[in-house]
Amino acid sequence: MTQAPLASRPHDHSHCVSHALAEAESICLRQGLRLTVLRKRVLELVWHSHKPLGAYDILGVLSEEDGRRAAPPTVYRALDFLLANGLVHRIASLNAFVGCSHPEHAHQGQFLICRGCHAAIELEHATISNAIINSAAGVGFVVESQTVEVVGLCAGCREQP
Repeated sequence: MTQAPLASRPHDHSHCVSHALAEAESICLRQGLRLTVLRKRVLELVWHSHKPLGAYDILGVLSEEDGRRAAPPTVYRALDFLLANGLVHRIASLNAFVGCSHPEHAHQGQFLICRGCHAAIELEHATISNAIINSAAGVGFVVESQTVEVVGLCAGCREQP
């Protein structure tokens, strides 16, 4: 069982971003993948906060930086690459993306999503994944992928009046 990141608590967030980028570079190098400038920038933007970020939010930032309108297909291709290689997760209910806290190995993510501040905290519990797989098998269903999204309030939002 892995401990959840401190997304909803004060911490050195620049360390989260730099660690995620360094890990992505290392993974891509080991697997012979190209982490292009655009892919790396999209990953950096996704990691900019612990809040899920939509593709059009990313497009907006890239357009501001570049001074010209970024094309949606380029951002979607970068996100597809990051998803396929386990560097980000897609939060379906929000149609948004969040950086993967454990990209070094394939896994099924569970996410705690704060309805107050919108932070998404990734959990990785094999027992939850296995329970889903076993329950599905019990009714003849084969799980191909799973993402569990749990909505509630983080500690910081619960403390606010």
